[in-house]
Amino acid sequence: MKERLSEDVIAMRAAKELKSGDYCNLGGGIPLLCPVSTREDVIFQGENGILGYGDLLTEENWQLYDFSHIDATGHFLLPKPGESIFDFLTSLSMMRSGRMRTVLGALQVSEKGDLANHSVSTQDEYIVMGGAMDLAWGSRHVIITMTHTTKTGEPKVVKELTLPLTGKKCVNLIVTDLAVIEVTDEGLLLKETAPGWSVDEIQAVTEPKLIMAPDLKEMEL
Repeated sequence: MKERLSEDVIAMRAAKELKSGDYCNLGGGIPLLCPVSTREDVIFQGENGILGYGDLLTEENWQLYDFSHIDATGHFLLPKPGESIFDFLTSLSMMRSGRMRTVLGALQVSEKGDLANHSVSTQDEYIVMGGAMDLAWGSRHVIITMTHTTKTGEPKVVKELTLPLTGKKCVNLIVTDLAVIEVTDEGLLLKETAPGWSVDEIQAVTEPKLIMAPDLKEMEL
């Protein structure tokens, strides 16, 4: 079986889309790995009411844990000069302002850029949407990080969503363990392929027909 990109590498590639001075909210899962690879002057926001925080703390740094200094998913954060903490209403206003970028996880993305990133299954540990709908609607640029297929091999890039809708026509870019795909008015534009993967192999696990970018290339990390 061919090797796919790890979650760390997916996050690394997504982080390359963040530019100096960007304000960015990160969803749970793979997006939380982005700060490791981003520029120092990218400003991260947490929907629980924190802006401009430092790196996520690992178990190796447990002695620095502060239960009053966490992100929206409960991960401990390293304080950073200039950081601010505020109420939830202010945070939601930021998320809906159209000024921020966001990196979210997903269960499905349609060829039109529709997003499904929550489930109503009673088997899930977390079955609520959280702030994903606010971010999908209110962000100026939505980047999705996810595996290209489910654990059973079914495509997650689909023609039409079969899971509950989070946001309609909101996704701009999809970064998976196989490809980088831009959502355009004409369809899904394949811009980069994972090392060792051919276009045909990626198309075989992608439900919609992909458009080849004129400058299609292997992913550079």
